[in-house]
Amino acid sequence: MNLSDLLKSLPFYKLSHSSNPEILSLENDHRQVQEGSLFICIKGYTFDGHTVAQEAVNRGARAILAEQPVKVEGAPVITVTDTKKAMAILADFYYGSPTSKMKLVGITGTNGKTTTSHLLTEIYKEAGETTGLIGTMYMKIGEEVINTKNTTPESLTLQKTFKKMKDNDVTAAVMEVSSHSLVEGRVWGCDYDVAVFTNLTQDHLDYHHTMEEYRRAKGLLFAQLGNTYSTDKPKFAVLNEDEEATVFYKKETAAHIVTYGIDHEAMFRATDIKLTSKGTEFLLCYPEGSRKVETKLAGKFNVYNVLAALAAAYAGGVEVETAVRAIERIEGVAGRFELVTNDQGIAVIVDYAHTPDSLVNVLKTVQPLTEGRVFAIVGCGGDRDRTKRPIMASVACKYATNAIFTSDNPRSEDPATILNDMEAGVTGELYEVIPDRREAIFYAIEHAQPGDAVVIAGKGHETYQIIGDKVLDFDDREVAKEALSSRKKEAN
Repeated sequence: MNLSDLLKSLPFYKLSHSSNPEILSLENDHRQVQEGSLFICIKGYTFDGHTVAQEAVNRGARAILAEQPVKVEGAPVITVTDTKKAMAILADFYYGSPTSKMKLVGITGTNGKTTTSHLLTEIYKEAGETTGLIGTMYMKIGEEVINTKNTTPESLTLQKTFKKMKDNDVTAAVMEVSSHSLVEGRVWGCDYDVAVFTNLTQDHLDYHHTMEEYRRAKGLLFAQLGNTYSTDKPKFAVLNEDEEATVFYKKETAAHIVTYGIDHEAMFRATDIKLTSKGTEFLLCYPEGSRKVETKLAGKFNVYNVLAALAAAYAGGVEVETAVRAIERIEGVAGRFELVTNDQGIAVIVDYAHTPDSLVNVLKTVQPLTEGRVFAIVGCGGDRDRTKRPIMASVACKYATNAIFTSDNPRSEDPATILNDMEAGVTGELYEVIPDRREAIFYAIEHAQPGDAVVIAGKGHETYQIIGDKVLDFDDREVAKEALSSRKKEAN
């Protein structure tokens, strides 16, 4: 595509000179620039792409997009007021607006995004769709897995990924949408058909500062569904009727609304919930009737995830019977209430729970599953919301018999500082402090007896630990297996 054709998508810009090179790729990382690239200068928190514009030209860039004056030789400069917004517009245009040609579901909320997105993906597969998935754990195009750095990538990466999905015949894509990405405009250009809200509890206040701002950020997904009523591509907001924020989101969106819930009347409602040895069963009430649902996922919080997926699938045109059939065959999601199997009579559970609410959910779900004690291994991430640290510690002490505080991903912070913040919330309570996460896991498993449960919270599917500027190999599940093996050897 020639530069002049590409720039037809931008209504306002200033061009330094009238050369018209062929643009073979769009890049916002100067290290990825190749011959024929348009390099987009993005001003980030720690790095400003404008400072490497000439280097990008030296690497082969044939045009530069900037929002402030840059001096380069050998390429035209396109100046706009906002390069992030222009990047989203150009990416959507360059890659042929791929999301307008597939079903696209966006899922936002504090907890449950990953599980709900995986459940919905499996439902779409059951319905005969070729699926794509973008989320915390990875991106998937069909069965191809691609590693990701952020829950929601930048707009350029997103549109490039959606184009690849379209080229691989993907007909339905499901993605997690973080509050950060909504505020930063990463999902501009995504043509969502269905937007799903799971829940809103304390998290990311280091970024949003207040719960009101956090709520507003999530609301952008529903406000941006549009203001028209197309019968060819209708828009749906799927909202949790048991959440207070839903009242706000109903006013934010012009889209058709589908509700789900447990405690309040909703279009999709679960009643008669029972925890079983195989998972959870409940009676599903939906617009056309009711039926029993059995899922291998445990706990009330997972019933919400199932309801969200069923309601979203219904909004997307999937029959309830088809959706339930998929739900009932799903074994689980990695790092989400994942059992580490063993023959020692100890329930070892790894879960991504890293917010107070998610930790409450996991520990309350574990309690009826065990006759003995509940060991809770809990840490908090460094360089993140400090206000939730004492709350996390308080939750561990309240809902577990044996709380163990340890490191999560301390990043640039001193682990001792993080642990001190946690301890401030549990004055007078009994707990252990073991800064080394591996030692903490070994300690809990060594002291557990048959009938006890060990919950390892915070990292879930992650296979690394970030300490300082180092990313170290660390998988809670593998460490737990080592500890179980060591315990068995000592017993023999």
